[in-house]
Amino acid sequence: MGTPEFIRRIRATAGHQLLFLPGVSAIVFDDEGRVLLGRRTDTGNWSVIGGIPEPGEQPAVTAVREVYEETAVHCVAERVVLVQALAPVTYPNGDRCQFMDTTIRCRAVGGEARVNDDESLEVAWFPVDALPELEDFAVFRIKQALADEPAWFEPGTPE
Repeated sequence: MGTPEFIRRIRATAGHQLLFLPGVSAIVFDDEGRVLLGRRTDTGNWSVIGGIPEPGEQPAVTAVREVYEETAVHCVAERVVLVQALAPVTYPNGDRCQFMDTTIRCRAVGGEARVNDDESLEVAWFPVDALPELEDFAVFRIKQALADEPAWFEPGTPE
């Protein structure tokens, strides 16, 4: 799906200026303990599944929707893994964004993993001990989703 329509409307007047946006990452495990990843069309790199909530959409609903839209896998959200403000990013077209990422651990409940939109070149299940090359962002989220711990938050700076 790419950029949501509501962001395109904002960009029409905001130009390329920095937008602070919500983001949701979904770490999806199957019954064998494998993690679902997609190889992105924009970078060619493997990554966790994620996207931007529609206005008013709850993060868990976004996670489930994005997983299905991108991979045709049905899942249920289980718990919040972490919440973190990410570093600003500049896209090739000049748009600047900074995301407040909420990562949610999910469990697959149906569907067959396949490319289901134009955001992925391929999708696949990977054993956690045989992951493809991933950015630190993705590896950290997978490790946190595997840990049986409370949600992780970036330590703040004392005032």
